[in-house]
Amino acid sequence: MTLSPHPLPVRKPPSPQPQPVVDVVRKASPTVTRVPIRQILCLLPLLLLGVVAVQHRSVLAEGIGHLRGAEWPWLLAAAGATCLTWVAAAFTRQGALVERLPRRRLLLTQFAAGAANHLLPTGLGASAVNLRFMTVCGVPLARSSAALALYLLAESVGRVGLLAALLLAFPHALRVGTLLPHGALGPLLWAAGGVVAVAAVVLAAVRRLRNAVLSFLRTALGEARSVHTRPARAFALWGGSLAFPALQATGLAAVGQALGLPVPPTHIAVAYLAATVAVALVPTPGGLGSVDAALIVALVAAGGPVAVTTAVVLAYRIITVWLPLLPGALTLGALVRLKVI
Repeated sequence: MTLSPHPLPVRKPPSPQPQPVVDVVRKASPTVTRVPIRQILCLLPLLLLGVVAVQHRSVLAEGIGHLRGAEWPWLLAAAGATCLTWVAAAFTRQGALVERLPRRRLLLTQFAAGAANHLLPTGLGASAVNLRFMTVCGVPLARSSAALALYLLAESVGRVGLLAALLLAFPHALRVGTLLPHGALGPLLWAAGGVVAVAAVVLAAVRRLRNAVLSFLRTALGEARSVHTRPARAFALWGGSLAFPALQATGLAAVGQALGLPVPPTHIAVAYLAATVAVALVPTPGGLGSVDAALIVALVAAGGPVAVTTAVVLAYRIITVWLPLLPGALTLGALVRLKVI
């Protein structure tokens, strides 16, 4: 008897599982419009340049008129001294920081910072540009701020020190009594003392502000000690801070020679330094207006005729401010677009 094999059970294919119903209808997301912040920042310097130029168009026209009759070799010397001021500023900026900054970008940044300084209140434009540049280069914000403060201190000490040295060498270069109205010195000293007293009271009363200021001072002193342990940095810091105002004064003296101002070049330098020190705290863009008036008063006090002195100041401001302003604004916009600052 033959036994048939045991039949294997036949497995039915699994029935497909019911798929959950998915709502495939997608809501249309609203279109987000991004504001081109960087593009706007690139064009902002040119816009500010146009506004400032329109406001001072009469000064521009008069200054250009005076340049037509000047001796061009002296004007070229003034332009060369102006270009060297950016090199001196780059040396001082590098000397205020231990880290090595890219040389070419540092020099271009000083050129752009000069334009920013003439478009914004004095000192703010250049300080903001350089602070941003150091931050992009990887320097922490606290140390960048300390380096900026050290630069401003060195520049102020260099300018005042150079003025004091020239006044000792040429004590009769400037009739100081004509620079201030009679009886104005006392109120100015009282006002300065009042500002210092109010600042001291505020620091003593506000603990958080006092702690922030003390922390910043500790960082700044540490940065200053680190810089002065390196002779190359210390030389760049103090050499550049002396060269910068000296080159500016040289430019004014060259313009004076070009227009026949009957004042010795050393006396012109003393007048320039005295005028710029006097208006250092006036918050106008690039000193426009305030520096011009102070320079005219100082040069007249040095013995220059009013008409020739006015022509010299206008021509000097054309060379040092207005001619570099457009390329400086373009450079500033390019550095913003390239994310250098």
